[in-house]
Amino acid sequence: MVRALLLSGGKGTRLGEDIPKQYLKVNGKMLIEYSMETLLESQEVDSLIIVSDEAFWNVISEALKKQKNKDKFRGFAKPGETRQLSIYNGLLELKRNVSESDWVMIHDAARPCLKGTMIKKMFEASKGTEGVMPVLPMKDTVYMVDESGKLKSLLERKNIVAGQAPELFQFSEYMKANEKMIKNGRMVSINGSTEPAFLAGMNITTIPGDEDNFKITTREDLERFKRMVETG
Repeated sequence: MVRALLLSGGKGTRLGEDIPKQYLKVNGKMLIEYSMETLLESQEVDSLIIVSDEAFWNVISEALKKQKNKDKFRGFAKPGETRQLSIYNGLLELKRNVSESDWVMIHDAARPCLKGTMIKKMFEASKGTEGVMPVLPMKDTVYMVDESGKLKSLLERKNIVAGQAPELFQFSEYMKANEKMIKNGRMVSINGSTEPAFLAGMNITTIPGDEDNFKITTREDLERFKRMVETG
């Protein structure tokens, strides 16, 4: 079974709005509703937990009432001090009703363009692995620089990729990986969901990502999403 965690605890202050970006409305729907709908309607996803500040639980609950498969929703988890600690809180909530063979899919509410086909491809790629991450190739020439900003070396672009969300992991192994990070005091410095899995030696495979599945961080990103919605 695939258990989904939808992360919606970020503040989104870079957009300069009064509320976090994931609760802004585009075409009558909050950003979080777009990916929430995709996850709930996916045949591969069996349940959903949303990590969110308690102040927004009511508004999310109201939005859930409009969803076809709202019975897949299993509740909320509170955000942590960092993104990875928010994930860990969600894992703890999931732990109450998971089996050894279950998987966890982690996605960001700030990535509203998630497609059901991506979820299906990730699930299909999970056979024989412990994790799956969609990635995008680097289009620019990539260099390594030192602390002063001087060029040190040229990296092989074909071997460099940019990770995307969602990310899919075997639940039991991913839980152990996060517990190890907490024990070692590493949770604050983690940059991405796959980092604990990689550092724990989990077998992670990659699949081609989706250029449209971008994260809304800036005003320009939001405008880009609005144009996508308007043009269908």
